[in-house]
Amino acid sequence: MKLLFDENISYRVIKKLQNVFPLSIHVSDTTLKKPAKDRVIWEYAKTNDFTLVTFDEDFQDLLNVYGFPPKIILLRMGNSSTEFISDLLKRKQNDIFEFHKSGIFGLLEIF
Repeated sequence: MKLLFDENISYRVIKKLQNVFPLSIHVSDTTLKKPAKDRVIWEYAKTNDFTLVTFDEDFQDLLNVYGFPPKIILLRMGNSSTEFISDLLKRKQNDIFEFHKSGIFGLLEIF
């Protein structure tokens, strides 16, 4: 499974999650123009088979309009440190893997 971390999450989280989600990248690691528009990030995630991780609720709106893929992991804890985010995602890795396998759900909210 590949995670694409949105611009509103520090790129440093990738290094902290390499062992759990080794194929993951940050939007800044793509060829997308910076700052990338949400719809462009959405299309990139869809085309390249990523699950998008974000704080941005606009992606939930795109999911409601267009469905999935891509699937969205919406972080609902507000601004948090890179350490906190990476620890939380490690603790939730089983939920994330189950979500990824699901053909029914397109949104996973993590609090």
